[in-house]
Amino acid sequence: MRSKLQCGINLKVILLCCFLIFLLTIFITRSTFSSSSPPSSSTNSSQSHLISTSEPQQQQPCDQPFIPTCTKTPPSLAHAIIHYATTNVTPQQTIKEVSVSAAVLSQKSPCNFLVFGLGFDSLMWTALNHGGRTVFLEEASSWIDQIKQKLPGLEAYHVAYDTKVHEADKLMEMGRKEECRAVGDPRLSKCELALKNLPSDVYDIEWDLIMVDAPTGYFDGAPGRMSAIYTAGLMGRNREEGETHVFVHDVDRVVEDSFSKAFLCEGYLTEQEGRIRHFTIPSHRARLGRPFCP
Repeated sequence: MRSKLQCGINLKVILLCCFLIFLLTIFITRSTFSSSSPPSSSTNSSQSHLISTSEPQQQQPCDQPFIPTCTKTPPSLAHAIIHYATTNVTPQQTIKEVSVSAAVLSQKSPCNFLVFGLGFDSLMWTALNHGGRTVFLEEASSWIDQIKQKLPGLEAYHVAYDTKVHEADKLMEMGRKEECRAVGDPRLSKCELALKNLPSDVYDIEWDLIMVDAPTGYFDGAPGRMSAIYTAGLMGRNREEGETHVFVHDVDRVVEDSFSKAFLCEGYLTEQEGRIRHFTIPSHRARLGRPFCP
């Protein structure tokens, strides 16, 4: 998820700031409408009875100005706007790619959001999930320290991976075995692709959204995202009910392309924009006998 520094005014920074300000406008408008909503029916009936037994009241003039309710900007959103407005570092994802998961967050938040990877876009994800829980899993402990020095409010944990990109073909063959098609807690899975060393909270929470944008996977000696993709799909299937939205970035690469299709299933593919795919994984515990892929 890490990206190179860029000098000068960057168009992506401007677009991202406009996007965050647009979300802030929606938040304030929603709060204003909710605060000015009409009273309940019981209150209306009581008031109508009082009006009918008293002298007619004078109507307020129609030309009185509307005074909106003052709504404080959520801290996570305020921090995000300031951060991205004052830095030349931009997220790896394009504005169109970000919009795919942002659209789901606008419907689901506040929710539980798990992100494989920690980077310059992490504060944005936390802000878009204001009021919810956003957790980041990162392969490099030194990178966690560096990011949290600037953004101490982020919740991030170190994860060690024991796979390599050059092992992808072998792991794909293993993933076709029966034990990798069984639905259950990843900690108890017999499949070698399942991640069993994540923080306990990660297994105990039912995640509404999971973003796979890590670990590193652009060279043969890198950990690759094989296990992250498989485990994200397993978590979605293992929830008691409902569905999990899983996003995989960098699907222009062989591993991300093949493993997302194999273990998140083309039948669950909801949308693709650029290098990101959106899968909607339903609970397999809520309907026993559901095939691994539709």
